[in-house]
Amino acid sequence: MTMKKILLIEDNPDVRENTSEILSLANYEVVTAENGKIGIEMAQKESPDLIICDIMMPELDGYGVLHILSKKPETGRIPFIFLTAKTEKTDIRKGMNLGADDYLTKPFDDTDLLNAIEARLRKSAMQQKDYDATPEGLDNFLRDAQHVLNIKDLAKDKKVKQFKKKSEVFSEGDAPLHAYFVKSGNIKTFKSHPDGKELITNLYKENDFFGFEPLLDDSAYKESAIAMQDSELIAIPRHDFLTLLQSHPDVSASFISLLCKKVAEKESQLLNLAYNSVRQRTAEALLKVWQIKDTKEVIAISRDDLAKLVGTASESVIRVLSDFRDEGLIEIESGKIKVTQPARLEKVVRWNVAR
Repeated sequence: MTMKKILLIEDNPDVRENTSEILSLANYEVVTAENGKIGIEMAQKESPDLIICDIMMPELDGYGVLHILSKKPETGRIPFIFLTAKTEKTDIRKGMNLGADDYLTKPFDDTDLLNAIEARLRKSAMQQKDYDATPEGLDNFLRDAQHVLNIKDLAKDKKVKQFKKKSEVFSEGDAPLHAYFVKSGNIKTFKSHPDGKELITNLYKENDFFGFEPLLDDSAYKESAIAMQDSELIAIPRHDFLTLLQSHPDVSASFISLLCKKVAEKESQLLNLAYNSVRQRTAEALLKVWQIKDTKEVIAISRDDLAKLVGTASESVIRVLSDFRDEGLIEIESGKIKVTQPARLEKVVRWNVAR
């Protein structure tokens, strides 16, 4: 394991020497600076993993050091801990508002110093870590979040639930109790119109999150979800989901990066529904469904469901499919669709042309 480097900026030589010795004994590489100006130079030169900085210093105080370093791309994300002899709330609040990650009040206990550093380094490592959108990546994220948040029972009630084909996951109007992650299978979400028509709002495949939006705004489900085939879903309880989002910015940032893919995709779908032609929307729907094709490379979705995904009548979709077949973009055999020219379908989505 690589030794972590800590920059200590402290004008008092006794405090600087004692603190440096504590950090060295704890197996940290320590570089020191006796004032704020030198501290800024050392931060840029040494690229430390963490900075500990006194507030009250001559020439440039700790607030000035943090302000300058936070504006520079190469130092702006380095964890920053203030040392202060002041205990007034206004001074502490000022430092935190500037972007400090923590503070220690002099005189401080050795254990408090080391605990603060370890906690801050764990959070920083989590923020920089790129978690895969897979069941293993989700487990790794939850395990790291437990350490960072110091919550041993986080997601202990996370369950893998089995859903048979055409089984309902949740229904429009239900109160949300879980966020879901697709371990295997495919899920469709749809909205129902009073006249009985349906609009498929999204299709979810393996490694996708879904059903979490109502948890964010504390509302009922505005759509229903049904398994398109036998599926396994990881259900994250509401309380744990909100804890992951609200407990700490570093944990939130990592979790949001796992969630945001489908949010952006849904926004794009709604815009396309408003502005794209039926031909473009059908091409886009085929490409979306093609991602969940079976082992024979064919799309197993009814014309009716495809029309609901496109947001138009079945007759219109059937006509466009016939055109695509004539143009050599797809093949249709025994009612099954096979995409043969995905790149040309992408051109249809972008430019509404096939050639």
